[in-house]
Amino acid sequence: MKVLYFHQHFSTPKGSAGIRSYEMARRLIEDGHQVTMVCGSYGGGETGLTEAFVRGRRRGTVDGIDIVEFNLAYSNADGFAKRAVTFLKFALRSIGLAFTEGYDILFATTTPLTAGIPGIFARWLRGKPFVFEVRDLWPELPRAMGVIRNPLVLGAMSFLEWASYRSAHRLIGLSPGIVDGIAHRGVPRERIASVPNGCDLDIFSASGEAWRPAQVRDTDLMSVFAGTHGMANGLDAVLDAAAVLQQRGRDDIKLVLIGQGKLKAPLQQRAEREGLRNVIFHEPVNKARLAGLMRATDIGLQVLANVPAFYYGTSPNKFFDYIAAGVPVLNNYPGWLAQIIEESMCGYAIAPEDPVAFADALEHAANHRDELRERGARAKQLAQAKFARAQLADQWVRWVIESQPSSAPQAA
Repeated sequence: MKVLYFHQHFSTPKGSAGIRSYEMARRLIEDGHQVTMVCGSYGGGETGLTEAFVRGRRRGTVDGIDIVEFNLAYSNADGFAKRAVTFLKFALRSIGLAFTEGYDILFATTTPLTAGIPGIFARWLRGKPFVFEVRDLWPELPRAMGVIRNPLVLGAMSFLEWASYRSAHRLIGLSPGIVDGIAHRGVPRERIASVPNGCDLDIFSASGEAWRPAQVRDTDLMSVFAGTHGMANGLDAVLDAAAVLQQRGRDDIKLVLIGQGKLKAPLQQRAEREGLRNVIFHEPVNKARLAGLMRATDIGLQVLANVPAFYYGTSPNKFFDYIAAGVPVLNNYPGWLAQIIEESMCGYAIAPEDPVAFADALEHAANHRDELRERGARAKQLAQAKFARAQLADQWVRWVIESQPSSAPQAA
């Protein structure tokens, strides 16, 4: 089969972004299929293409994946208007490829929601099988966060969501809440598969040098948040806990925030203003470098803003990276991940917006290192038993490829 795969924020492991699409594309190729990946230029991402753009795009093969990269730069630090324009430009250029490329199946993954537009056109105007993967529920999440309030914009997004779901032959949700959200829009559950983010056990189990930022001593308890510094992440909760720990004199507990995003500078300014010496900011790193950091990490921070829509409607990459490395997790909001942590006893699940409970959990971890190592061992067991990327990728590939009806035209 030839799969035309749309992911605007695609990255190989050489970048600092999530690599789900890279791993899924590689698994398709290993199973004998062909993949053309269509993407933009994502801040923190790395496509592997180095030649100059010609008429706004470049094309080449990386690790067996045929990659088409549009010269459309995107960063989490961009404002809403700039991001919206970039999303629309990508969608419009993607429609052109959906009409001109030869392929058997069109696959598109969010975010953004506009990723579904080429699939809609391919389904109804070319009669192509379309599989749509939903990583976040839009417009539900931005509405719940208050990021988008304009009723016309929300209405247009709601229509696009409905049209994408109804046009897709099959859908994939990355969390239980996402699957429920798709079904709530009238899609039969037999057309929806649940395939969460997975653990890259080969990357996080590989031998390599463990490292810590220079400000963190070998004897310190190092807690790490590795991800985007944006509104959804609610990282003020980390600084709130850091303030409590500093008041208690626990300078042996360090909180490391590694990544980039729109709110990184304001967070740094707050930490400096309040003299939070136990908070360390670090630039994003690629997967191999992150694996080395995880080998020296005592506890991973799974932090989100206290928005009920997040409780069951997200599938964060960082959680799966933590447990793949055998790092116990501190989670600060209710939902399916909190339930997994409690049931597996692989970390700490605390109430949202409670800096004292946050600080208490970190102190407990620092004071009970043997128990913490046991929680880490259980995290690794969980990763291997339920979230191994190889196992989930096989499930994903079967679901995508089987969307091809036997009567559909081949690579036309």
